Amino acid sequence: MKLENYIRSIPDFPKKGILFRDITTLLSEQKAFRKAINDLAKMLKGKKIDYIVSAEARGFIFGGALAYKLNCGFIPVRKPGKLPYKTYCHSYALEYGKDSLEIHKDAFSKGSKVLVLDDLLATGGTALALAKLVEKLGGKIAAIAFLIELKGLDGRKKMKKYPTYSLIKF
Repeated sequence: MKLENYIRSIPDFPKKGILFRDITTLLSEQKAFRKAINDLAKMLKGKKIDYIVSAEARGFIFGGALAYKLNCGFIPVRKPGKLPYKTYCHSYALEYGKDSLEIHKDAFSKGSKVLVLDDLLATGGTALALAKLVEKLGGKIAAIAFLIELKGLDGRKKMKKYPTYSLIKF
């Protein structure tokens, strides 16, 4: 089973010139979704991971499922004003705009080994923002992983400081 066959490509979304890789088609297929989680777990075998950090919303889907599979904690990172306790915030550039993310200041203890996980690596802004938040809390980046990597946007270059993995490359 080739996971890329379960990704739908939508031109000009969310704006003209963007080719959006839609994962909802993969999520709706039980065998494909299960394979994606199992393949991510295999890819990260041997990494000591205490927590998975993912950003809303699609990152939550994979982060929660993979945390269950790897028997580790899951830390949700959200848009500003969505977390109920004291937070750190990091602003960053996206492929088509700007955004900010927040993490609870007490999300994990210093020295924790953290996997940064997202559904897609494009320009690398979101993953790098997640990594910076993890490091601000004193966490150690065990790895950064993605379901999909868009090679033409060179986001991996921003991740050169970290072990970086992706299942599907377009």
